[in-house]
Amino acid sequence: MKRLSTIISIFIAGSAAAQTTDSSKLSVSGYAEIFYNYDFNKPENHTIPGFLYNHNRSNEVNINLAFVKGAYNGDRVRANLALMAGTYAQANLAAEQPTMQHVFEANAGIKLSKSANLWFDAGVFASHLGFESAISRDCWTLTRSILAENSPYYESGAKLSYTTPNEKWFVSFMYLNGWQRIKRLDGNSTPAFGAQVTFKPSSKVTLNYSNFIGNVKPDSVKQMRYFNNFYGIFQLTDKFGLMAGLDYGIEQTSKGSSDYNTWYSPVLIARYAVTDQLAIAARGEYYSDENGVIIASGTENGFKTFGYSIGFDYTPFKNVLLRAEGKNFKSKDTIFTRNGESVSNNAFVTTSLTFSF
Repeated sequence: MKRLSTIISIFIAGSAAAQTTDSSKLSVSGYAEIFYNYDFNKPENHTIPGFLYNHNRSNEVNINLAFVKGAYNGDRVRANLALMAGTYAQANLAAEQPTMQHVFEANAGIKLSKSANLWFDAGVFASHLGFESAISRDCWTLTRSILAENSPYYESGAKLSYTTPNEKWFVSFMYLNGWQRIKRLDGNSTPAFGAQVTFKPSSKVTLNYSNFIGNVKPDSVKQMRYFNNFYGIFQLTDKFGLMAGLDYGIEQTSKGSSDYNTWYSPVLIARYAVTDQLAIAARGEYYSDENGVIIASGTENGFKTFGYSIGFDYTPFKNVLLRAEGKNFKSKDTIFTRNGESVSNNAFVTTSLTFSF
C-alpha cells in the first residue's frame, strides 16, 4: 500500500502541474466496483476456478477494480494515466513487476497529420481484442465471458491508428511486448504484432476483426500463436440489442512444427432495456480448448465447457449501477471440485455496486 500511495501522490502532482498549463484539456475520472460472489462449489480458499480473473473471490465482499484516471486530450497530443487496485489487478497482473501491477493505463500519443485522424501512441493500453473490458459498467453483463477472461485485457507497445473522416472505419496496427504483457517475458525476443479493423455502417451496428501474432514462450521453445477475434454489436431496437463474438486461435505444437493446436469460443449476449433504469441481459457461450493451450484442465477431453448466465441491472443514479447475475458452467469432463470431489458443473451468484465520476 505504501508503494501505491507513492504512485498516486506522483500522479496527483503531475495532474496538478498539467492543470497549470492547460486545464481545459485535462480531465480526471474515477471508478470503483464492489462485489459479492457466491460459488456453490464452496471452495475452502474462497478462490473460484483459475480461468476466471474478475470477481474471483467467493463468499466475501471485495473490490474487483477501482482506479483514478487522468486524461489529456489536445489537438495534436493526448495521454492517459490510470492507477488501480483490486482483485482484478492481483489476478491479471501477477506476472508483472510489483509497481506495474497498479497500472491500468499509461500511454501517450501524437497526431501525425493536421488534416487526417492519424495517431501514433505508445505505452500501456486496454486490449484491442474483444468487446468486453475489465470495467464492468461498460459491459452488458456483470461478469465477463470465458472468451474475454482468457484473452488479453491489456497490452503494451506502440500502435498506429487511423479513423476515416466519416468515422465509419477504424484501422490500427500494433507492435506489442507480448500476450497481455507489460514486461516482456524473459528469454523471449520474438516481435509480436496485432491489428484491428472496425466498421460502423450506422449508429446501430458495429463489426470488428482483431488479431494477434507472436510467440508467448521463451525463444528456446518458441511456438508461434495466431489468434483471431470477431464480433458484431447490433442494436436492433431502442430497447433490444445483440452481441455475437467468436475467438479462434492456433499455436504450434512444438518449436518449428507444422502442426498446430487449436481453440475456439463462440458467445452470444442479448440485452433488453425494460426502462431507462432497469435492464436484463442473458449470455450463452462455449469454450473449447482440447489441448490446453489457454486453459489446461489435465483431463481426457481438455477444457470443453458451456456457460449460461442471466443478469439484472438497476441504475438508481447516473453514476451508480447495481447488478445481480446467476451463472452456470457445464463441462464435458469433471474439471471442477465440490466437497473434495471432481464434478462437471459450477454455479455462481454475483452482485456488484459500481460508482463512477
